[in-house]
Amino acid sequence: MKLSRAMKRGFIGAAILSVLLITIGLITSYFGSRYQVRLVYSTYVNLLVVLGLQVFMGNARITNLSHSAFMGIGAYTAAICVTPQNIKALSLPSAPWGLNAFSIDPISSALIAIAITGAVAFLVGLLIVRLSGIGATIVSLAFLVIIHTLFLYRTDIFKGNQAFFGIPQVFNLTSVVILAAIIVFAVRIFRESKVGVALRASADDEIGALSMGVNMYRLRLIAWVFSGMLLAVAGIAYAYFLGTISARPFYFNHVFLTLAMLIFGGMGTITGAVLGTFLISLGLEMVRWLETGPNILGVDLPEVLGLSGIALGAVIVFTMALRPRGIMGETEIEDLVLKK
Repeated sequence: MKLSRAMKRGFIGAAILSVLLITIGLITSYFGSRYQVRLVYSTYVNLLVVLGLQVFMGNARITNLSHSAFMGIGAYTAAICVTPQNIKALSLPSAPWGLNAFSIDPISSALIAIAITGAVAFLVGLLIVRLSGIGATIVSLAFLVIIHTLFLYRTDIFKGNQAFFGIPQVFNLTSVVILAAIIVFAVRIFRESKVGVALRASADDEIGALSMGVNMYRLRLIAWVFSGMLLAVAGIAYAYFLGTISARPFYFNHVFLTLAMLIFGGMGTITGAVLGTFLISLGLEMVRWLETGPNILGVDLPEVLGLSGIALGAVIVFTMALRPRGIMGETEIEDLVLKK
């Protein structure tokens, strides 16, 4: 099969990004402190989320606010499957359907979690893809609230805001770096595929696409389900590293954070998703340091609680006002190093 010029350039761009991601991971693994390793791991998990978010938002041009819900479904499903039976007997004594009566290996648990999340995404997507603009965004937000409510109040399954503990910690920084590199290739291939190209074209002219016989709803559904499954992978990586999860991380704060990363870098490109994730992560770490009221050049600065939230909001506002397409716009990394 002969690859198109766009696909060849896509492979080159994905390779460059993957090399950069692997390099950052290796440097951190060998020279970083324990805190720095955890910080970089968190950044890579957020990158997986942002890449999953970009698959739908960047191609269908529809804002999705439910991505943290799919991440949570993946994390909790894998956790329920993989946590040893004796631990679940203590932490989930009244779990229904025999959920505390079995335990399976991490790989099988991950595959089940991805499959279940994909099935949920398919069912939700049947409604989402027939909506456009604010309608689709509101439905995605409603789904986030519904899933979070289940996480919060079905304590017999999810333990709410209490820690769901005992998850085998089978992931390390190397694991998530490799995973991120693979997913960079996956989302770039999707972007340059016939489905990705047709989806962006239909998003730019919905009426024209429908009049030409393009099944826009099918294209959206493919992107939506693929996005949901990638978000499940992010949730699994999160659970498999920390060994404990709760409902709180899979709600508005995380939605806001990862949305800011995508908007800032540029939702139209994979390079923008990667750049936005790392810049926001680095910037937030500096802002959190300022929140504590540090001493700078002999001057004691006051504590400013909530500064990180203000900073994130400012990033979104100023990006949308001054550069709506984000830092990268429609430019991928290979466009900076290769001739047109």
